[in-house]
Amino acid sequence: MASKGKGTVARLGAFDRLLTLWIFLAMATGVGIGTAFPGVSAALDSMSVGTTNIPIAAGLILMMYSPLAKVQYSKMPEVFRDKRLLALSLLLNWVACPILMFALAYMSGIIMIGLARCIAMVLVWNELAGGDNNYAAGLVAVNAVFQVLLYGPMAWFFLAVAAPAFGVQAAMVDVSMWEIAQSVLVYLGIPLVAGAITRGFFARTRGEEYFEKRVVPKISKITPVALLFTIVVMFSLKGDTIAQLPLDVLRIALPLVVYFAVTFFASAWLAHKLGADYPRMASIAFTATGNNFELTIAVAAATFGLASG
Repeated sequence: MASKGKGTVARLGAFDRLLTLWIFLAMATGVGIGTAFPGVSAALDSMSVGTTNIPIAAGLILMMYSPLAKVQYSKMPEVFRDKRLLALSLLLNWVACPILMFALAYMSGIIMIGLARCIAMVLVWNELAGGDNNYAAGLVAVNAVFQVLLYGPMAWFFLAVAAPAFGVQAAMVDVSMWEIAQSVLVYLGIPLVAGAITRGFFARTRGEEYFEKRVVPKISKITPVALLFTIVVMFSLKGDTIAQLPLDVLRIALPLVVYFAVTFFASAWLAHKLGADYPRMASIAFTATGNNFELTIAVAAATFGLASG
């Protein structure tokens, strides 16, 4: 695993190696815009259809387009071949991770983050880390189905039943399967279809080699730009709130940092113990660690109102 990690770092360009720095700068830029120009936040917030914010959705769709165009869809069923690794991934995503987040949380919003499994950015991080794109896409597709079926019932159990037992105020989350399915269709369905069409078109008309060597390098440039754009927009929306409540931000960040660190390394270690190679181990770890913040924001806004901290 060590040699693979060195190879992964070596193949990254200068921009990707400093991506963490660019992300923090994008966050600071978003907070600065939202604080200095409150009208920008209101304008961005007005560009919503139902629970979907158009600028954020556009950024996420463009961000995921390139990783999903690189997926060899005929190989996605490989995720079902090793039943032990699939069972581990499902156990982590739908049992261990929600319980860990619940144990670390002290407010409903954090619990809701733990229940929403990632179907977007995990593909970006997995690709940067040299994970298996096909395997990750397969796991994301499985989690998308489970998310539609389980998010509502699990949110009810953890927020209305389990939380009051530990002194957290109960919250009734009224979210339908169709509302969750809409989130999945927008943030996963659109870029998946666009990516599949792009790959299929060039593979048929120009060949796989042309697609890999000529098309992939060009569309890969879309992802980091879309990622930073999405982060700027997201932090612009709540820039004034973040600036006014820095201690609350730190209180929220602390359990999340612990959650992400514990989940990532524990998932990677367990996958390695079950015989996963580095690419599949990385895919399992990132899939277990990531969370669907788009769905969480939409459900939280519907449950507590847009004015809620």
